[in-house]
Amino acid sequence: MSNADTKKIDHELDIQSKEITSEETVETLKDTAQNASKVAKKMSSSKKSNRTTKKKAPSIKAKANLSNSNSENKEVKSNTKKSNSHELNKENIKKFHEGTNYEAYKILGSHIKTEKRKKGVRFTTWAPNAKDAYLVGDFNDFKIDENYKLEKLDENGLWSLFLPHINDGSKYKYCFIDELGNQSDFKSDPYAIQSELRPKTASIVFESDKFKWNDKKWMSKRNKLNIYEMPMNIYEMHLGSWKRNEEGEFLTYAQLSEILPKYLKDMGYTYVELMPLGEHPLDASWGYQGTGYYSPTSRYGDLNGLKMLIEKLHDEEIGVIIDWVPGHFCKDSHGLYKFDGTTTYEYSEEWRSENCGWGTCNFDLGKPEVRSYLISNALYWIKEFHIDGIRVDAVSSILYLDYGKEEGEWEPNQFGGNANLEGIEFLQQLNKAVKAEDPNVLMIAEESTSWPNVSKSNNGESLGFNFKWNMGWMNDTLEYIKVDPLYRKFNHDKVTFSMMYNYSENFILPISHDEVVHGKKSLVDKMWGDYWNKFSGLRLFASYMMGHPGKKLLFMGCEFGQFIEWREYEELEWFLIDKYDMHRQTQVFFKDLNHFYIDNKALWELDHDEKGFTWIDADNSSQSILEFIRRSKDDNDTLIFISNFTPIVYYDYKIGVPFLGEYEEVFNTDDSKYGGSGQVMGETLISKKLEYHNQPYSLQIKVPPMATLVLKIKSIYKDIEEKTFMKKVTEIAEIDREELLDKIEDIK
Repeated sequence: MSNADTKKIDHELDIQSKEITSEETVETLKDTAQNASKVAKKMSSSKKSNRTTKKKAPSIKAKANLSNSNSENKEVKSNTKKSNSHELNKENIKKFHEGTNYEAYKILGSHIKTEKRKKGVRFTTWAPNAKDAYLVGDFNDFKIDENYKLEKLDENGLWSLFLPHINDGSKYKYCFIDELGNQSDFKSDPYAIQSELRPKTASIVFESDKFKWNDKKWMSKRNKLNIYEMPMNIYEMHLGSWKRNEEGEFLTYAQLSEILPKYLKDMGYTYVELMPLGEHPLDASWGYQGTGYYSPTSRYGDLNGLKMLIEKLHDEEIGVIIDWVPGHFCKDSHGLYKFDGTTTYEYSEEWRSENCGWGTCNFDLGKPEVRSYLISNALYWIKEFHIDGIRVDAVSSILYLDYGKEEGEWEPNQFGGNANLEGIEFLQQLNKAVKAEDPNVLMIAEESTSWPNVSKSNNGESLGFNFKWNMGWMNDTLEYIKVDPLYRKFNHDKVTFSMMYNYSENFILPISHDEVVHGKKSLVDKMWGDYWNKFSGLRLFASYMMGHPGKKLLFMGCEFGQFIEWREYEELEWFLIDKYDMHRQTQVFFKDLNHFYIDNKALWELDHDEKGFTWIDADNSSQSILEFIRRSKDDNDTLIFISNFTPIVYYDYKIGVPFLGEYEEVFNTDDSKYGGSGQVMGETLISKKLEYHNQPYSLQIKVPPMATLVLKIKSIYKDIEEKTFMKKVTEIAEIDREELLDKIEDIK
């Protein structure tokens, strides 16, 4: 490097705490390049040419050697305590190239700042294979100009330029020239925090510190929660198609903040999960094929509007989870795809980079700079937007080398297996970094195979997530409810098998957007039967889901029984609620069910503890009835669920119960206010000392058709002898119901 180059670098780097000499700069960059080169070589996986048969689970050998692979991970430390994390200095550059700079967005991208007493914008990007780099924008008519040429900071591809007098709101892109003189497409900034509204694609300089948060009450409460023992009822939604204005246009973040939080609070949801918010060119991708990971989509406004929406949700005690896609990105020419003209963010091997199933590119999770980019992005959403959880999309595509590939289309790892060791390391590093930053942020995996230890640790081996979506439960249950009740007895295991593996992970039961698109039908339309049976089936399904252990997730529109599939290009069919009683009653049902869930600890306090669930009768396939107990830490909270998956009423149905005492019906999905047939029980029930279903006591009840009945222990008799109690019960057996409650009080 020449002295002239060194002086240029010295001029560009503004270290606020001290001036550095040209000699110090040279040594800094040399050290950075050498260290990063060593790390890059260390993280490169050796490849074998032999191919193996496709496997559906990680190889034993790969898992056995996982601990060795993990040993190469850097110790995860939070960077929030570093006062100089925003400076483009030796330490931060070194961490970036090592894959451990978790605030990379503070040194890359565009930042309004004052350098050498001049206010302007510092532009920095990573283009490791470029010979030259240029900034183009509305300040130079988007033309390549030598006056806007970026300086190369090190041999690993960091480029930077400070421009004075550039204003907030300026539009810009990057352009790169390779060794042969080939020019890349104009590229959006991967670290931009604001972007033009599609179809335009320029990045926008944006001053990000104008919003002042006022959600300390929520953040303080969140830090005290044990989410495993708290109610977690998630409303999954797509902001652009929940509601629209009268012209059919998107509501802004600010407009949504006026109506969405109150709706969710009123309906009894405790969390909202927002489908991907990062900038993306195609509406129909729903955000899952992104370009701007740091840029909240401009479809609904700017990032301050989004912060306002999140704050309003927190005001109503609604936690915010975002969908996040670290596995792959879209191939649009202005985005990450071949960013500097070569494979930059993606793998260089075509079989690894191409995601044929989605027509996208897979991130090269072995590159340290890509890890810095992605993990910084996760922490960016946590720190800058106060989000409360991240659902990581398509985790299986990260874990398996053969995901979506046929035999002969992939190569095994260094141990001969199909596990993507780099992907495993990345997910573990990600979760460690998030937990180091804030252990109260939820990390949720959408993982569709039987990969072990996703959310629970076995001998210290885990991916480190808090929760995993229970895709097995979802698939089995949705298959079951489509079956004619006449034949459900032959499919009974589909609604019982999930409890065989329920405690292997911390599960969320998901009914997501994926289940109401592409010809799969809406949730209510999946149900068997005619109009009435479809809605009774929906209520039955939802109540069975609410009683089953695990946290809950339901996609928007299901809560009022929208019949058509979800369509991202229009709002939900809210008019159904005003026009048809059944849709209005269905919305009332979901509201009551959600609040019933929140109000009853038995439905969430021991979700992940085997003490929280007991089968009363899991084997009544002939009548297609399920009976089970849900418990909390207090016996008085005990609930008994009876779900009848046939349209038959049982007027004198015997069921075993755990306590001697009084029981009452506390929820019935067949209630006429929900559109049901009204087969309810209003009286208090007294258990008898007659063993049944391996329970010491029993009850005689009426079971409504295509419905769930929930009983709660009203009073446990402990202060009188059973013999005296049974004698008194016999005496009042023939007494009119009107006198029954008075007699019960006398007995007590």
